[in-house]
Amino acid sequence: MTVEQNDLTMRPIAGREELSLFSRLPYVLNDELADDLATGRRRPEWMWVALRGDHLLARLAWWGRIGDDAPFLLDIFDIDDSSADPNRVDIGVRLLQAATAQVVPTGTRPPEFLRTVPSDWREDGVSRRVVEDRMTALERTGARLFVERLRFEWHPGTHIPEPTGRLVFRPVRDTEEILTLMTLVLDGTLDAHSRDDVTRMSAREAVVRHYEDELAHYRSPRDWWRVATLPDGEPVGFVTPARNDYSPIIGYLAVLPEHRGIGYINEILAEGTRILSAQDVPRIRAATDLGNTPWRTPSNVPDTSISNARST
Repeated sequence: MTVEQNDLTMRPIAGREELSLFSRLPYVLNDELADDLATGRRRPEWMWVALRGDHLLARLAWWGRIGDDAPFLLDIFDIDDSSADPNRVDIGVRLLQAATAQVVPTGTRPPEFLRTVPSDWREDGVSRRVVEDRMTALERTGARLFVERLRFEWHPGTHIPEPTGRLVFRPVRDTEEILTLMTLVLDGTLDAHSRDDVTRMSAREAVVRHYEDELAHYRSPRDWWRVATLPDGEPVGFVTPARNDYSPIIGYLAVLPEHRGIGYINEILAEGTRILSAQDVPRIRAATDLGNTPWRTPSNVPDTSISNARST
């Protein structure tokens, strides 16, 4: 469907042949778009552009899991930041409204929006304008800032702390064990998504949904996953080193409530990093909420920030 408003044309791209048009605006995900289209994680009808003639003024794209009928996440929304047009944010709003009306099923909450930004975006004037323009447009369509997350990245050659001997690591026995541990760690969690989930469903329901939405889709062996225990076998926490569709990751890392506050988190992270580094990976990524202070230690320095917005 094409929407014409005055001299503005808003429409989905025709297909792979228009990727060069769609990619005229820069963003870190541009290099992944061709493969996403080929595998079905993106669809042309989920990738919209706003044009004035042949000038790309704004664009957006949703991402989905292979085989799903509806998108899971809005992770690209760009406005031409080089434009001096005072109406550039208005154009973004109009594109969001037109595309959402066609892509998001009626009566459902729009997918969450996620954007990767520099970790110092508040201090850099250019980066701040980029972030604030997009947030303004999203807020005008009913969204609100939900959480800001920090992304960490490990590269080969970076030191991994040696085991201290305080903890013993073993594989996760089965799905029920990981679900039980995930349920236990929701008590007192600092994770914004988890805290929000348990306001609308039981802890067990939230954990099962998290597992089915994320962990079940990892492309790597589950025997990489580890439970951390005391020498007597008592569980302390767990970590799920994995590969998603794009990168090796620390998928889930947690310490049980009764063992928090004594530094186990760094030892469990180091174990997950060792497992992935043994696979000769080019990098390892992990992310945590800005407010998750146990993660924010001098040894864990973020390379980027990730902002999530939700429609209200």
